[in-house]
Amino acid sequence: MKHTLICFTILLSVAVPAEASRSSGGPVELTLHPAKAPEPLNKYRLVPNSDEQTDADAAPLYEKAVQSLPQDSQAHEKMSQWRTIPADQWPRQEVLLTLQKFEPALQFVEQAAKCKQCKWPAVAPGPAADQHTKELSKYRQLAFALEVRARLQIAQGQYNQAIGTLRTGLAMARHLGEGPTLVQGMVGISVAALSLRKVEEMVQSQDAPNLYWALQDVPKPPVDLTKTMELELANLKSYNLLVRKQFEEQLKPAHDRIRLQMGTLTRQVAALQCVEALRLYAGAHDGKLPNELSDITEVPVPDDPLGQKPFVYQRTGSQAVLEAPAPKGIEARFAMRYLLNLKE
Repeated sequence: MKHTLICFTILLSVAVPAEASRSSGGPVELTLHPAKAPEPLNKYRLVPNSDEQTDADAAPLYEKAVQSLPQDSQAHEKMSQWRTIPADQWPRQEVLLTLQKFEPALQFVEQAAKCKQCKWPAVAPGPAADQHTKELSKYRQLAFALEVRARLQIAQGQYNQAIGTLRTGLAMARHLGEGPTLVQGMVGISVAALSLRKVEEMVQSQDAPNLYWALQDVPKPPVDLTKTMELELANLKSYNLLVRKQFEEQLKPAHDRIRLQMGTLTRQVAALQCVEALRLYAGAHDGKLPNELSDITEVPVPDDPLGQKPFVYQRTGSQAVLEAPAPKGIEARFAMRYLLNLKE
């Protein structure tokens, strides 16, 4: 491992992906509707069913997906714009036509998401590593296309299809996290965060199904870079003791930051489960929110995995706040705060 490559990895590892944390640290407002339990309880899934999974290798399929991306810069620019514009303001026909250009690539991603294994090729230091990093931007393009597709499906009330798209995005994120570099893993964290943001959007739809049990099956963390960090440390064994300790000291804050990002994703899943538990309670109690989280007996209410204690919950009529503080010594933007408005 060359010194320049290590420094490059540190810089990218410490940087916080825009999609993985709230840039302002401000509250997120959600408008919710009561939602009873689906029948059967496992009707909806955010991870592939074992019956759906194949023994094929996902990596070649992702490569085909990247190669199938449209060579149309305007299409990519539009996808980026539509990610942040409310779906009811979209030029619907133009969105449909643009998505069609991405369908060949997304079909390969769907196939890859059902694979049990993803054997990414090793990345050697030097030009190959630089090219690898450059290629990772194309996975963001795939994620953006999945995001726009999911938003369109949610807007059209096609919840089964939207859940399938979110399932594909979360599977791609996990596979990226199994890659040979931490840079690739950080892209996986960003992709997972995008998918969870769309879950936030979906649960606000009036007829959206309750996803409590679907969220229960999501791996925790959704993207795990532990092995990649261990491998990076193991690669330092070829250096003499003094140099190795210097590199380990440099890597520690980057690795700590990555663990924080992983924990933030896990907390996001837990918070969304709390939201769905609240919708479930309201569906069984005349459209009312509970006074306390402990009033919910229909399902277990998860704690904040970062703080390792219950989420803070306060109710005022049909409104409530669900929040968790930032871990001690961490910037305030890593706090989580939902402002919940329940339509009774």
